[in-house]
Amino acid sequence: MQSLKYPIGQYQTQDPISPRDIARWIDEIEALPEQLRNEVSELTTEQLDTPYRENGWTLRQVIHHIADSHLNGYLRVKLTLTEDKPTIKSYDQDSWANLSDTMQPVASSLKMITGIHQRWTHVLKSLDKNQLNRELVHPDKGILVLKSLIGLYAWHGKHHLAHITTLKKRKNWTQ
Repeated sequence: MQSLKYPIGQYQTQDPISPRDIARWIDEIEALPEQLRNEVSELTTEQLDTPYRENGWTLRQVIHHIADSHLNGYLRVKLTLTEDKPTIKSYDQDSWANLSDTMQPVASSLKMITGIHQRWTHVLKSLDKNQLNRELVHPDKGILVLKSLIGLYAWHGKHHLAHITTLKKRKNWTQ
């Protein structure tokens, strides 16, 4: 069950973080929209409405969740760059995943993810050392440094992409 919930393992905070790590994470964030489109473009409605694990979200909910989460991630980066140690807002992702908009086709969220990631990676690639070390306050995780947030969201994208790819493999839905 744990391997279905965390197919690439749980997120591990990395310290120290090198410029190479940051560049790799930004590349992973930049690549995610195309990877998601490639994985879900041929899926049927029934397949999109299949949970990736027992009591887990459907693939449709996963795609909409990525849009919600990465919109929040992009906003958190911008707040951190424009405010002094902002306290960011957390949200109940399970409640968000059960709102009516997560039952829509995934096309709108795939478009959102593409647009958000284009702007997000543009900002991330422009950051200097001082900006990468700016701090924010997460209500549940305490003080975070911006560069660690980049690693968290790179992991987050790969984590949910793996939910899709592992379910497709288990169900033999290969393209």
